[in-house]
Amino acid sequence: MKPRRANLWVWVPLGVLAMLVAALLALYGAARAVLAPLPGEWAIPLRAGPVQLQAGVPSLIRLATAPWVGPLLQGRTLRTRAGPVHMTWLPHSQVLALRCAPCKVQAPGLGKDSLTFDEVQLTVRRRGGSLDGEVSSGKLRATWHGELARDQLRLRLQLPMTPVADGYALFSAAIPEVARARIEGRFALQATLVLPGASLSVVPQVEGFQVGGLGTEALVTARSACGKSAGRLTTGSWLARAVVAAEDQRFYEHGGFDLAELAAALAHNQSAGQDGRIERGGSTLPQQLAKLLITGGERSPVRKLRELLYAVEMERTLGKPRILQLYLAHAPWGPGLCGAEAASRRYFGRAAHELSPTQAAWMAAMLHNPGMEARRWAETGQINVARTQWVILAMRPMPSRQRIRLAEEAARLAWPVPAAAP
Repeated sequence: MKPRRANLWVWVPLGVLAMLVAALLALYGAARAVLAPLPGEWAIPLRAGPVQLQAGVPSLIRLATAPWVGPLLQGRTLRTRAGPVHMTWLPHSQVLALRCAPCKVQAPGLGKDSLTFDEVQLTVRRRGGSLDGEVSSGKLRATWHGELARDQLRLRLQLPMTPVADGYALFSAAIPEVARARIEGRFALQATLVLPGASLSVVPQVEGFQVGGLGTEALVTARSACGKSAGRLTTGSWLARAVVAAEDQRFYEHGGFDLAELAAALAHNQSAGQDGRIERGGSTLPQQLAKLLITGGERSPVRKLRELLYAVEMERTLGKPRILQLYLAHAPWGPGLCGAEAASRRYFGRAAHELSPTQAAWMAAMLHNPGMEARRWAETGQINVARTQWVILAMRPMPSRQRIRLAEEAARLAWPVPAAAP
């Protein structure tokens, strides 16, 4: 009898273990069958401990919003790259509520850095292949709609007219100026996001945006930190015209920011690749001046929001001529070169206001990447010829025939390589 009892104590646990393994395998098989992507379906990898499987995203969304699965998600937390997402199922409306706190969002075309929000709330309701809900953070409230297809999810978001100050309040911890700035105006937003490609298009509206309290009026009498000023450069100087043509062609039309250029920059940065690089900034001359004098060169969405505050206030406190004069007096033109006057004397041996139209266009064409263009000039005797021609063709006022002639001549130019930097 003892050997039989011993065998019993061995085989019972093994039998239970075998049943557990069989149950887990059955569960895995069922999950794999339910979540397996259909042919051509958008899929992502899912991992649970040592187990990984491919799941169709449309299937996951349909499951998570189904009335018989939603209650199982009640009170659960999902760890995501954005942050911890807490889930709540609202049975009466059959809505899945998600709360991400804190939440990091990386928008396509805005660089590698994420925007951090204290809290983002999202509701999701599905009717067949259509989705809708609300998204909110702070005082911002937007509605969204989605169309779920086998290979993609197309989302459309609508933010109604909202005080600009409420938008900036979301970033008050990262932008100290929000505490003292007087921010007026309203903004609205329409956005379309297509996944999985992360293609984002944004149509913003802004009304009555004004800023005060940042003290930019002190720049009216400020002297250049670069030494020699650009005081003799007027808005009619060839270099001033060339810089406007190269950096901000709607300079005399906007109020410190250019929505059309921002939208174009967003589209360009997305098409340039998926590595998060910002190849086109979309900044106006007032925004670039704010970067040079106040916010610094860090490339992040928060820095862009900071410089926008200063740019809008400078439009009111300084005016166009002074903004352009200050920019010319502080702009970088290569290693160790700060300001138009120093750059003009270094490169062409003459004062900045004495430059010819072609020389002015040459210098203005360097501003998109001064260090690279200075090295190119030293190595080849030229800078980016195509960009120089583009600047010449955009310079106003100048007869079109003269612009075309100068652009053709620029293709054959090779200015003497400047001597070693001082």
